[in-house]
Amino acid sequence: MEIVTAKGLVKDYGSLRAVDNINFEISRGECFGFLGPNGAGKTTVMSIIYCFMPPTSGNVKVFSMDVTENRSEIKSRIGVMPQEDNLDPDLTVLENLIVYARYFDILKKESLPLAKELLDFVEISEKADVNIKDLSGGMKRRLVLARSLINNPELLILDEPTTGLDPHSRHSVWDKLNQLKAKDTTLILTTHYMEEAEKLCDRVAIMDLGKIVTIDSPAGLMKKHGGNLEEVYLKLTGKQLKD
Repeated sequence: MEIVTAKGLVKDYGSLRAVDNINFEISRGECFGFLGPNGAGKTTVMSIIYCFMPPTSGNVKVFSMDVTENRSEIKSRIGVMPQEDNLDPDLTVLENLIVYARYFDILKKESLPLAKELLDFVEISEKADVNIKDLSGGMKRRLVLARSLINNPELLILDEPTTGLDPHSRHSVWDKLNQLKAKDTTLILTTHYMEEAEKLCDRVAIMDLGKIVTIDSPAGLMKKHGGNLEEVYLKLTGKQLKD
């Protein structure tokens, strides 16, 4: 079953065409990655999928619903892990989850045990009463991941989920994402880390200048074009991935 379908997707910002007539489908339980340098259009595509902004033209459906017509229904079934750690600095770790649960009309008597369960899942239960400013970067990212799961989403969108993390913290987040994938949660991510794409993604879309250059599995791309995934990207676009 297709969770996301995009046909002829275009997004313009004034005279700038950020996404240029792209097509893709994402299946239930799949981890699908968008790869490309800054400005390739990855984050714009993600923002359209989770109904943050409308497309200029074309059609995008999530759970078979149009993103411009069924925003509330779609957003209630999606979790979003943004690139920025936009946690409330005035609240504790636990309070951040409980307050966020209100956006999904989850009552406090339900959100409290759920929040504790999620903190246990991301392995920061011992920090429940700690203020956000006292967390390490890796702990903040794990808390943002926990927050994105508060509504038990069917689809989880992750924008650069491990940017700025040390290798140990990065692998910790990967482990949690693989556990979610094993439970049939559909994952969509953007990343600059090729090892991340290889470890997590069933398929990737390589983007450049708003267009999709190719879609395939990481193994398929490396077999077809030779070299590692970053070398494949360089071959197909003539650009370094990290810019």
